[in-house]
Amino acid sequence: MLINGEQVQARDGGTFERRNPLDGSVATVAPAATVEDALAAVKAASDAFGPWSRMSPGERRALLLSASRALEAKAEAFTAAMALETGAPANWAGFNVHLAAGMFLEAASLTTQINGEVIPSDTPGNLAMAVRQPAGVVLGIAPWNAPVILAVRAIATPLACGNTVILKGSEICPATHGLIIEALQEAGLPKGVVNFVTNAPADAARVVEAMVAHPAVRRVNFTGSTHVGKLIAATCAKYLKPVVLELGGKAPFVVLDDADVDAAVDAAIFGAFANSGQICMSTERFVIDEKVADEFVAKLGARAASLPVGDPRQGPVVLGSVVDMSTVERCNAFIDDALAKGAKLVIGGKATDTLMQATLLDHVTPDMRIFHEEAFGPVKGIVRVNGVDAAVACANDNEYGLAAAIFSRDVARALEVAGRIDSGICHINGPTVQDEAQMPFGGVKGSGIGRFGGRAGIDAFTELRWVTVQKTARHYPF
Repeated sequence: MLINGEQVQARDGGTFERRNPLDGSVATVAPAATVEDALAAVKAASDAFGPWSRMSPGERRALLLSASRALEAKAEAFTAAMALETGAPANWAGFNVHLAAGMFLEAASLTTQINGEVIPSDTPGNLAMAVRQPAGVVLGIAPWNAPVILAVRAIATPLACGNTVILKGSEICPATHGLIIEALQEAGLPKGVVNFVTNAPADAARVVEAMVAHPAVRRVNFTGSTHVGKLIAATCAKYLKPVVLELGGKAPFVVLDDADVDAAVDAAIFGAFANSGQICMSTERFVIDEKVADEFVAKLGARAASLPVGDPRQGPVVLGSVVDMSTVERCNAFIDDALAKGAKLVIGGKATDTLMQATLLDHVTPDMRIFHEEAFGPVKGIVRVNGVDAAVACANDNEYGLAAAIFSRDVARALEVAGRIDSGICHINGPTVQDEAQMPFGGVKGSGIGRFGGRAGIDAFTELRWVTVQKTARHYPF
């Protein structure tokens, strides 16, 4: 762990293990933070806040630029750590590092964009301003599935805004998250500006609540499951702490009757099976107009069947290991349920270990679990619909609303459909899996509240204040 610029173990010497999902070998032994360790991290961040918040934007920008370079230099180490801890393939690790380095670059550019406005006042001689200033200590809680991207997202914009940060690493990838902290140390960030704690899974609730409850913590951000996100939200509500939540998804991939089917298949393969479908934006449901369904399903099935599966520690693959056997068990249950209720298996099937092949189920209906529930694995359902209204109704028929995609040659028509789909993100003629550091990223409904990225990130991690200057003598009623 890193607390106040020092690498430390847990105060009571406690540790926990993360094991490789394929062979069960120990991937990482990490410190199991106590509540006292967590509170020490908060104190370090609080003590560092004053000097960091007063640092010039140019100085913060230079450090964030250095962090981007230091992170990118660790690409090989990230690839090895992700393969060990989560079973991720090298192409997904490389994408993580590249995008996360870009997030530090974007954050560096934001240091001079934290501004306000002059607001006309009805009081004579009064200069009224809306001013943004750093909030204080930010607690970032990052997941395992896109570990570099999502941990950097949790800390980069808060740092740019003049906040100090505590990163609570995932219990599933503590070494991967630790490499980010190493990069920040190498970049020269002052001690206490970024702190890093890891905890045993059983201790997560106590450690998180202790930090949220601390008066110095002024913002919380969490990326992860909707179930855990609701628990985090309840804890933040208890202590009146603003929170940004980016949670689960059930992204629909809508193919209208006038779509370019080949282009749709290209996007579908990437959006559905990158990182074995373990991405919050992953295409979870194919919503296909009946007029093009046969062609789309045949072409998608042929492409998906050719995707290489294997141990990412032994060479390049597209589908590496999923994170654990619970994913296998969940997806196998979806397959059994769908087939028993009339779905047709296009390609793939049930798995016996964490090397799961791409699987497609056609003729999925609302009475099947895979229609509504998040698979978070390489098992995807195909729903055939008749017309635009049915496609929109199907796309919206779930509790989530993060990402969506629409394919149509008529962009005006697609824009009209996009306006009817409940999602925080919608891509026309592109995959559901897309991310850029400057974009407002987040969802609606069960997919979360608030937005990361660009100007939206500044809004999330600063306080908006009303400040006035009375320039002339003022009349008072008494």
